[in-house]
Amino acid sequence: MAATTIRGSAPTDPVLWVAVASCAGGVALVAPLPTLSALVLVGVLLARAGARWLLLAAVVALGAGAARAHRTIARYERARSATIDAGSWPARCTARGVISRSPTMLGGGLRVELEADEVRCRDGPPLEGRITLHVPQDDQDSDATLARGDVVSVLASLAPPYRFWNDGSDPRPLSTRRGVVLSGGAEDVVVDREGSGLAWAIDRVRAHVRRRILATFPAETSAMARALVLGEDDLPEQDQRAFRRSGLAHLLAVSGMHLVLVVMGLVAALRALLVRLPVVAARTDAARIAAGAGLPVAWIYAEIAGGSGSAVRAAWMCSVALLARALARRTAPWRALGLSVLAMSLVDPLAAFDVSFVLSALATTGLVALARPIEDAMATHLRVRDRTLPVFVARPLATTAAATIACAPVLATMAPELPLSGLLANVVAVPLGEAAALPLCLVHAVLAGWPAAESGCAAAASGALLLVRVVARAFTWGALPVPSPTAEELGVFAASASGAALGRPRRWLGLGAIALVLLEALARARGAPEGVLRVTFLDVGQGDSALVDLPDGSAMLVDGGGLVGSPIDVGERAVASLLAARRRSRLAAVVLSHPHPDHYLGLSSGLARVRVDSFWDTGQGEAEGTAGAYAELLADLRGRGVSVLRPADLCGPRTVGGAVVEVLAPCPDVVSDRGANDNSFVLRIRFGDRAILFTGDAEHDEEAELVERLRADGGLRADVLKIGHHGSRTSSSAPFVEAVAPGVAVISCGVRNRFGHPHPSTLETLERAGVRVLRTDRDGSVVVTTDGRSLDVRTMTAR
Repeated sequence: MAATTIRGSAPTDPVLWVAVASCAGGVALVAPLPTLSALVLVGVLLARAGARWLLLAAVVALGAGAARAHRTIARYERARSATIDAGSWPARCTARGVISRSPTMLGGGLRVELEADEVRCRDGPPLEGRITLHVPQDDQDSDATLARGDVVSVLASLAPPYRFWNDGSDPRPLSTRRGVVLSGGAEDVVVDREGSGLAWAIDRVRAHVRRRILATFPAETSAMARALVLGEDDLPEQDQRAFRRSGLAHLLAVSGMHLVLVVMGLVAALRALLVRLPVVAARTDAARIAAGAGLPVAWIYAEIAGGSGSAVRAAWMCSVALLARALARRTAPWRALGLSVLAMSLVDPLAAFDVSFVLSALATTGLVALARPIEDAMATHLRVRDRTLPVFVARPLATTAAATIACAPVLATMAPELPLSGLLANVVAVPLGEAAALPLCLVHAVLAGWPAAESGCAAAASGALLLVRVVARAFTWGALPVPSPTAEELGVFAASASGAALGRPRRWLGLGAIALVLLEALARARGAPEGVLRVTFLDVGQGDSALVDLPDGSAMLVDGGGLVGSPIDVGERAVASLLAARRRSRLAAVVLSHPHPDHYLGLSSGLARVRVDSFWDTGQGEAEGTAGAYAELLADLRGRGVSVLRPADLCGPRTVGGAVVEVLAPCPDVVSDRGANDNSFVLRIRFGDRAILFTGDAEHDEEAELVERLRADGGLRADVLKIGHHGSRTSSSAPFVEAVAPGVAVISCGVRNRFGHPHPSTLETLERAGVRVLRTDRDGSVVVTTDGRSLDVRTMTAR
C-alpha cells in the first residue's frame, strides 16, 4: 500500500491506522465506551474521506486485537485464580524451570523470571507458571551463572503478586503482560543445566558489562550508567524524582532515540569504512551492505539494552528503514512507524499497556508530525532582538516540545504534573547525554581488556552523568499540576488528534478542548457526588483503607494501608491514585483507627497532595512513644496546621458532611491495659435508614464491651460491616456479628499474608449468619453507595 494524503491533511499511512486499531482492541476491553466512541468518530471521518476499505481493515484489526487480548487476559486470570486457591500464601516452595527473561539488577540483587514447569509448596498441589524471584547478590561475580535458557532449581518464599484493583483502574492487562503468578525471595538457586544460543550469550555479555560498571564507576553514577546501557531502573528515589520532574527521564532509559542513534551511527561508520575499500566500492553499493548488516545489530542492541517496549519498537522501525535501504527502496516515516506498531501489536495483543512502548510511539509521532511546524513557528514568532533563535537552540526546543505535546496525555496518567521546565532542561542535557554520556558508557563496555583506558572512560562518563544529574536537579521547578485523565478524556485526546490528522486541525482541536472541559467537570462531579453516602473499601493488600464520600460532597479517609517489609508504597499506588482519580484535594477528616503500620504507612504519601482539616487518632501510639513513620506522620500533619483530635474530643455522634458519624469506641478514652487492636476506633456512619460500621482491628475484648453497652438499643446495627482485623479468628465473634446484623461484610486483606487471613472460623461465623462476604484480595475494591434508602454494592470483579 502506498502512503496517502486524505483531503489535504498531513501525510498518513493506512498501515499506521490499522496498527492503531489493532492496539486499540486491547484497550477496548477495559474502557469499551471511550475507545469505541473515539474509533467510531475516526471511522466516520475515514468514510467521508473515501477510505472505506481502510475503515473495513481497521474494524477487522480492532476485532482481532480485542479477541486476542480477551483470550490472553482470560488465560492469565484462570492461572492466577488457580494459584491463589492452591494454598495459603506466602509459602516456602521448591521450583524448577527455565530462566525466560534477562536477569536485571534491582535493589542490590537480581530480578530473575522463571518459566517453572513444577512448583511444590507445602502440601498443596503441584503448580506451574511464571515466577519472579529476587536473588540476593553477595558478590559481583555471582550473577555470571544466571542467563536465559538456564535450567535452575530454586528454594524460595513465594506468593501471588499484589495488583491493587481499585475503582477507576483495571490492573488485569498489566498483570497479564507480566504473566507472573508467583513472586518472592529466593533462598537458594542451583543451575541444573546451562543454556545456549544467542539470548544466553547476550545475557552473559550483560552480566559482564554490569560487573565492569560496578567495578569501575563511582557508586553515585553506577546506577545511572546501568540504566543508560542495560536499561536497569535502579536509581535512588531522589534521582528518579529529579529526572522525572525535569522531563529528563528519557535520557537515563534505553529509549527508541538511543537505539536509533547507536544503530544508525554504527551503520554510518560501516558505510564510511566500506566505501574506502576499493574491492567493495567498485562492485556493490556500500550503503546497502551497511544497512543489511545493521538489521541484526538493531535487535542485538535492543536485547543487550534490556528489551524494553521502546527499544523493541525502535528496533522494528529501524529494521523497516534498514531493510528498505538494503533493498534500494524508500519508506516514509509514517510507514516505518506503522509497521513497527503493527508488529508489536501482533506479537503482544496487550502492547498498548506497555507504557514505554506507548510513550516511544507517541514521541515518534510528535517528532514526525510536529517538530518541523513548531520550529518554523518559532522562527516566525519567537525572536530575540529581532533575530531568530540559533538552530542549536531552536531545534532541541522544537523536538522536545513536539515529543512532550504528543506524550502529555499518557504522562499525566503517570504523575500529577507535567514538567514544563523540561523544554529548557533538554536543550542543556540532551547534548551531554547523547553526545557524551551515552557513547562514553558504550565505549567503556568494550574496554575491559585495557584497564587504564577503562578507568579513564568510566571517569569521563561519570563526569558527563553527574552533569546531566546536576541539570535534572536544577530544573525540577516549573511543573504544571494536572489531573489524571479519565478514560473518556483519553478517548477525546485520541479522537481530536486523529481528526486533526485527517483535516481541519483547528476545528478538531477546538472541539477536543471543549469536550475536555466538559468531561473534566463531569469527572469532578462524579468524584464528589452529593445526596449520597459512598464508601470505597480500597484494595491495599494486607492492610486497611476506606474513602468515605459524604452527602454534601466532602470526604473523609479511614486508614491508609501499608505493606510491612515491602518496598511497595500503597499510599502512592492506591490511596493517592484514588484521591487523584476522584479529584479530591481536601479531606474533612482522616481517621487512623489505631497505630499499626498496616493502617498508617500509606498515609504520608497518600496525603502528600491533599489538604486535611482534622486527624483523628486514638493517641495510644504517641502515649507509648511509637517512633518512626507514625511519629513522622503526626509531626508532618501538625506542621501543616492539621488539628489532631483524640477520643475525648470525638466520642458520641456528630454530623460530618451531611452524615452522622458516631465514635463508639474507645470511649471516653483508650483502655490502658489493652493493646492497640482492642483500642481501635469503631465508627458507625449513618445516612438516612442505612449505616456502615468500621471496626479497625477490634478484637474480642472491644467487641464484647460494645455488645454489652449497645446491643439492647440497636446501637451496633449496620447494613455493611468492615470486618475487624482482616478476618482474624480473634475478631468477629458470633455475638458481635449477631448484634450488628449486617447484610454485607467486607474483609480487607492481601493475597500474600502470613497470618492466614481471613481465618476459616471467621468465614464460618459469617456464613452461619447469612452475611454476604466480599474480600479485597479476591474482589478488588468494594464500593458501597446509598441514598439513605437503597443500598448498592459493587466490586471490581463484578462490574
